[in-house]
Amino acid sequence: MGNNIMMNAADAVYGSLAECYVTIEGRRYNFMSLTEFESKWEVNIADVPILGKVGMGHKAAGGKGTWSGTAHYNQSHFRQMADAYQKTGVLPYFDIQVSNEDPTSAVGRQTIIHRGCLCDNFILAKFQAGEDLLDEELSGTFESWDMPESFKTLDGFLTN
Repeated sequence: MGNNIMMNAADAVYGSLAECYVTIEGRRYNFMSLTEFESKWEVNIADVPILGKVGMGHKAAGGKGTWSGTAHYNQSHFRQMADAYQKTGVLPYFDIQVSNEDPTSAVGRQTIIHRGCLCDNFILAKFQAGEDLLDEELSGTFESWDMPESFKTLDGFLTN
């Protein structure tokens, strides 16, 4: 092992302490019914043919943001957006803000604000007989994102 520095287990971030807010048409909601959330920024990579080279080069050429989550089936705001869309043709863009902070971790807090979000499907009605709680899958796209807060770099991560 020698001089290998290892991460302190306490520096893993506990996910249940996250916060999530959704801003729809100027109104901010604490989206506390979410139990899972994940967003991704997929970079489009274009192939670049290069004269005199056997292999193909590559270059970043745009990107696309997607998000998905699972929530308790106990709010109607997204269904109301879907209802308005099917009646008017207007689907409002919204923002999703996610912050992760675990007081036992040295990394501190990170916040990502997803701008220009849209839902790509809506659960309208649902039931399930038995003792299970109802939940719903949510997903969509976003146009851009901001990161006003970043995790701190852990000791030992930077090697030079």
